[in-house]
Amino acid sequence: MFTGIVQGVATVESLESRPGLTTFVIGFPEDSVAGVTIGASVAINGTCLTVTAQEGNQLWFDAMQETLRMTTLGLLEPGSRVNFERAARIGDEIGGHLLSGHVHTTARVVSREQPENNCTLTFEVPAAWQKYLFPKGYIAVNGASLTIGDVADNRFNVHLIPETLRATIFSDIQEGDEVNIEVDSQTQTIVDTLARMGYDRPQA
Repeated sequence: MFTGIVQGVATVESLESRPGLTTFVIGFPEDSVAGVTIGASVAINGTCLTVTAQEGNQLWFDAMQETLRMTTLGLLEPGSRVNFERAARIGDEIGGHLLSGHVHTTARVVSREQPENNCTLTFEVPAAWQKYLFPKGYIAVNGASLTIGDVADNRFNVHLIPETLRATIFSDIQEGDEVNIEVDSQTQTIVDTLARMGYDRPQA
């Protein structure tokens, strides 16, 4: 499990693509992977991956074809910057909301507005995921737990403070980019349960 509090930004050092599998070598900031073990879980842009090897501050991860298809990991290349979070431990503070690291879908950035001291990003998700979008609800974008601002059909926005921009790759994101989305599990459960009972959410 993860908390949605991004612990920093890492960089893709290299990758090797083979039939059905891509191996990523990712470099992390000094001391951020201290104590990591082979088999540990790390969220890369919100996608839970397993550590397969380590050398200093570099970690190796394998991503299957299905993972590449369902997420934006297939778009990464050497030099790409990514958000990362190591798996939560019992007793850790949950500063965001609980995440599984299983990406549900991707979204496209449709606008970026950056007035002084804040930034508003607007995203568009596939229509099938619109029913899980609620103003002031939780959502994870590239592994970061964020509060939804406004919702209009299958579009929603988030408002980011300077610290969030500094600590994540949101400072890099521009209109047209794709991001990973994990909807809030509690919201998904409630919406799906009501739908099974015949109380489907009216579509705008």
